[in-house]
Amino acid sequence: MNNPIFSNTEKNLEIAIIGSGISGLCMAINLKKAGITTFKIFEKADNVGGTWHDNTYPGCGCDTASILYSFSFEPKSDWTRNYPKQPEILQYLEHCADKYDIRKHITFNTEITGAFFESEKNIWRICTASGEEYYANILVSGCGQLNQPKIPNIDGLETFSGTQFHSARWNHEHDLKDETVAVIGTGASAIQFIPIIAQQVKKLIVFQRTAAWVLPKLDFKFTSFIHWLGKTFPLTLRLYRWLLYLVHEFLVIYLTIKQNNIVGKMISALLDFQRDRVIKNENLKSILKPNYAIGCKRVLISNDYYHALQLPNVEVVADGIKRINQNQIITKNSGEYSVDTLIFATGFDTTLLSAIKIVGLNNQLLQDKWQDGAEAYKGIMIPGFPNLFMLYGPNTNTGTQSIIFMIECQVNYILSCIKMMQKNSQKYLDVKSDINSEYNEKIQVAAGQTVWNSGCSSWYKTKTGKIVNNWPFSTVRYWLTTFQANPKDFNFS
Repeated sequence: MNNPIFSNTEKNLEIAIIGSGISGLCMAINLKKAGITTFKIFEKADNVGGTWHDNTYPGCGCDTASILYSFSFEPKSDWTRNYPKQPEILQYLEHCADKYDIRKHITFNTEITGAFFESEKNIWRICTASGEEYYANILVSGCGQLNQPKIPNIDGLETFSGTQFHSARWNHEHDLKDETVAVIGTGASAIQFIPIIAQQVKKLIVFQRTAAWVLPKLDFKFTSFIHWLGKTFPLTLRLYRWLLYLVHEFLVIYLTIKQNNIVGKMISALLDFQRDRVIKNENLKSILKPNYAIGCKRVLISNDYYHALQLPNVEVVADGIKRINQNQIITKNSGEYSVDTLIFATGFDTTLLSAIKIVGLNNQLLQDKWQDGAEAYKGIMIPGFPNLFMLYGPNTNTGTQSIIFMIECQVNYILSCIKMMQKNSQKYLDVKSDINSEYNEKIQVAAGQTVWNSGCSSWYKTKTGKIVNNWPFSTVRYWLTTFQANPKDFNFS
């Protein structure tokens, strides 16, 4: 970088990136493309990949089409199937790290626990779990929203005498064969591994809090001809990618996220018909019927979930869990279920940056600033926290489009900020509070008119109803919003 505050050394950095998942790798690769090499990535795991390194449960995969789940600058022509599985996604991210020589910038097995802005020096002091300290002019969070597994607070859980683990920390050493296994949760992870372990266990008890809307999964293997076509004529790959993008953008976003949408009602009726056709037991039909508008919670995709729930060794329990007593799960209606292994498929703590203590100007704690719900300018910057940039931040999630598209938009915006600082020899920039407030007021007004605000509870919003995760407009609009940073939006040092 031009005009460095200090020379880039092992402990004194120009740019520090937290995390080497999709976000962190995208940021690092594009920094190198822009000629900026004075950065370091801090990764708490022993390899790149982020969520695709952590999640290794049976059947783990992506519910975004593979052709959309790759960087625009690094297309992959040889995906094995339409919806990629975890090992192939991780292999792709490892390929990107190696091709662009990113590993030499990564410090593995290093967890960041705190970051403190020192205004007298205009730098971030970064603390690790091992007690080391680093300093950086610019701090980029690539932590994402799905990295801290959430274990529900169940009375008596500490007395459980069997094996227990979260799906995001799957215990591959433990054999489930001939065991009675309880799965708590029926979300995006559970719907993938339940059909697989149901074939292995003696008995599977699935505890469901809320029924999900389940779409058929249009999955299939790519043939060698398709691989040849994509490799020999890359333009066909690009055209197919754009076609899928436009289908998601216009047919899904514009027609289904608005409340009381006629298309949403038609899809709901179709899915009700499909579920009732597959499920034979009347009681199970009732248990699996969602009681909220489609899209209010995350819509799931599967071809074998409903079939697995009808196996003779599988039981679905819709009664809430009251407590756990050693090897027994006791429900609110006094049901008792003896189990050997307990698997939590209860998602993640989506409180952004909750695992890191971040302190900005005037000793302001980020968690205090966000006590009413996280928000950021364009989902990237926070007033009072200069030179702190976020990837996959508040209101940038999209349930219908590839998150990689959104991340690339954010990386482009951050680069424009860095170049603006270089050009004007600025030590830091801080987004103006009134600009941030005006932006987020528009976000909340628009989000309040979507199906996410139609009455259900979900990880999309806080307990008070503020929608903090999802982007309520088209992704084309987000691309335009993040195309170029405006100097008028910031206070400079």
